[in-house]
Amino acid sequence: MKPNLLIVDDDEEIRSQLRWALADHYNVFSAGDRLLALELWHQHHFPVVILDLGLPPRPADPDEGLATLTALLEQDRHVKVIIVSGQGEKANALRAVAEGAYDFLTKPVDPDELRVILRRAFYLAELERELRQLQELWGGDGFEGMVGDCPAMQAVFQTIRRVAPSDAPVLILGESGTGKEMVARAIHRRSPRRDGPFVAINCGAIPENLLESELFGHERGAFTGAVTQRKGRFEMAEGGTLFLDELGELPLPLQVKLLRFLQEQTIERVGGRELIPVNTRIIAATNTDLKQALQTGRFREDLYYRVAVVVIQLPPLRDRGDDVVLLARTFLRRFATEARRSPMPHFSAAALRALQRHDWPGNVRELENRIRRAVIMAEGKTISPTDLELVDPGEGAMPRTLREIRDAAERSAILSALRRHQWRIAPAAEELGVSRPTLYELMNRLGIQRPPSAD
Repeated sequence: MKPNLLIVDDDEEIRSQLRWALADHYNVFSAGDRLLALELWHQHHFPVVILDLGLPPRPADPDEGLATLTALLEQDRHVKVIIVSGQGEKANALRAVAEGAYDFLTKPVDPDELRVILRRAFYLAELERELRQLQELWGGDGFEGMVGDCPAMQAVFQTIRRVAPSDAPVLILGESGTGKEMVARAIHRRSPRRDGPFVAINCGAIPENLLESELFGHERGAFTGAVTQRKGRFEMAEGGTLFLDELGELPLPLQVKLLRFLQEQTIERVGGRELIPVNTRIIAATNTDLKQALQTGRFREDLYYRVAVVVIQLPPLRDRGDDVVLLARTFLRRFATEARRSPMPHFSAAALRALQRHDWPGNVRELENRIRRAVIMAEGKTISPTDLELVDPGEGAMPRTLREIRDAAERSAILSALRRHQWRIAPAAEELGVSRPTLYELMNRLGIQRPPSAD
């Protein structure tokens, strides 16, 4: 069978030329704008996409093309997007590659060059797909692509196993960058809906006046610019899963419509009068405090209890102990392989110290980005704190007095013990050989505060 290929370009003539040139080797689909491209992608999950940067409504600048690239990579970070741009847009094409595009070509496209790039892209996509299957079979890449040995993450994995076979709504809580969408995808892959679409939307990234149409769709003529009927994300996810990221940003009027769907499993398009039944599972996520939002009236209590049938709390990376090093080495192997680094680089002792001492406000996403950058920037085979843009805690100004030296050592030992035991005082005190009151006293003297996420 010929593989599926998507072409996204606002020029019908170019789409026709490419379709004619490539039809012998690929099932070619085409779209002239971002919305249709995403609709087609949700239906066919193309491994490779050819994308023009100049798309309506602003074909003269690259913003819409770059937004389409971002949307595709959010759905599947493994998709190979080949940018096709005019000669004057080369800087934008390079920017797109930096943001995750696979390659770029300048117009007019050389058909022979395009065929070579496509063959390579499809071959690499297939190799990566087989590798992911083997990793899942052998457990070489953790649980559903997530790595974590700490008790909190093992509890998350167990909850995923239990909740996935049901259709119950799930609410995933956690700081930004902790992997909430990865958990949602894991639930989907382990559910009976695994062969259906997984559709994700960030409720906080779309203007309020457009969000209703994005979610529920619209009828032709529903508002200025609605020249055709459009299905929303609920209908796109028919038979599969709809992931509502940043649920806490959903406006109150749309909270009412979401509640009605959860109660009746029907939606109504903007400008429409027909109730449309939709078979879609809802998984939501947020990094905001919904219980506080309930108290201030920013979130409906009845909706909260509808979406929070099962709640999964993801721990921040700073509370995951040795998982930091485990994840760092996993990312290092992945990115070094992608970059064809040989021999495989390794972390210096100073780099490992810096990784363990950093607070990781951006969580796993920050760690992933730092490792990716370090693989690119490191000149030798050793990754240093400088490559990670971190400070070696063993360097810098040394304590000047014995008291400062002792306080620094005590603080380091107490923090390490607390993190290993998920901030539980009793086992940490036992490991340190002190009583619980003594440990509380030391924490108070050294300014060590229990993080809110550990409560």
